[in-house]
Amino acid sequence: MSALALSVLLSLVSAVAYAGGAIVQERVADTSPPAEEYAPLRRPAWWAAVALNGLGGLLHVAALAYGPLSLVQPLGALTIVFALPMAALFVRRRAGATAWRGAIMATVGLAGLLSLVGASDNLSLSGAQQAAVFLVTGGVVVTLMAAGRAVHRHPAVRAMLLATASGIAFGMSSVFTKTVAVDWTGGLGVADLPSLAAIAVLAVAGLLLSQAAYRGAGLAAPLATLTVVNPVVAAAVGITMFGETFRYGTTGTVLALSCGVVAAGGLILLTTERIQNPEALSEPPQDAPAAETDDELVPEADDELAPALREQLRGEVFVPRPVSEAARENRAPAEDSGRVPLYYPSGYGSPFVPVLILDRHRDRVRS
Repeated sequence: MSALALSVLLSLVSAVAYAGGAIVQERVADTSPPAEEYAPLRRPAWWAAVALNGLGGLLHVAALAYGPLSLVQPLGALTIVFALPMAALFVRRRAGATAWRGAIMATVGLAGLLSLVGASDNLSLSGAQQAAVFLVTGGVVVTLMAAGRAVHRHPAVRAMLLATASGIAFGMSSVFTKTVAVDWTGGLGVADLPSLAAIAVLAVAGLLLSQAAYRGAGLAAPLATLTVVNPVVAAAVGITMFGETFRYGTTGTVLALSCGVVAAGGLILLTTERIQNPEALSEPPQDAPAAETDDELVPEADDELAPALREQLRGEVFVPRPVSEAARENRAPAEDSGRVPLYYPSGYGSPFVPVLILDRHRDRVRS
């Protein structure tokens, strides 16, 4: 197998691992209490999702070692396309036509954009630049978190804000990773510790924010947002601070902007689809109470009518009806069918029991 084919294979497996991790994260978010919104540490499934995401990252790095960046990065955008059929197959979460259109638009736009970003010389950030970039990134992430908290009554909008914050955190961790890789001299020094700390903080923040983004918002919209924002932020920093450019000059720049518009349109389509269908993931509750049996519907009684009532109720459904005049006057109705008559007051589901109604004038009841 050639190095290029191995790079493609590793990229595809990496995208599948990322998709599997996202599906598990969404399932965990859907079944976790609000107190574990960001870090359900007691859920083994969540740690499985963390492992899948870590495996995807390692495979992505290995793919970069065998193939060019212009090939590996666009293939990473296939995570969205893989996640939707995998979710339908493994967890019975089928995406609608609108979600598919939005996911394909986001994938095509992102792949086109990344394929147009050219490589640059091995440049890194200075200590002052690293500090400034980290502070600005932290401020943006905190602002998006606060905005998501403010719109907690709108799960789709909240998820998009948190997914954007997660994508920014992951993208900036990639920037610091590149800085460490460029400055690598064969060993760790004191000068590398701030960059390593920034990578750890941003990667953990991105993971926790992505977990919160999946809560109540489904799979497609948060995953597409995260998948698009992450490389776009890294590419934007590369263009502005590392001297990277778009291929093919002005034509490449126009094409890259067009791809960005297509990707943004896909994200907007996914968000609006989620807002218009907030119950798209409606499923029967896991802990629904068991249906009442015929025996439970019959009131406990020690009199002679209990067996007859039980036989009459078994296998039948009675619709409440207004109380008859015979029952109101506490008189026995005509025995025309041999069945025990049941009288139900309107709007209630229990046998009618006549209640003595006093006349305040005749019985001299004073108010």
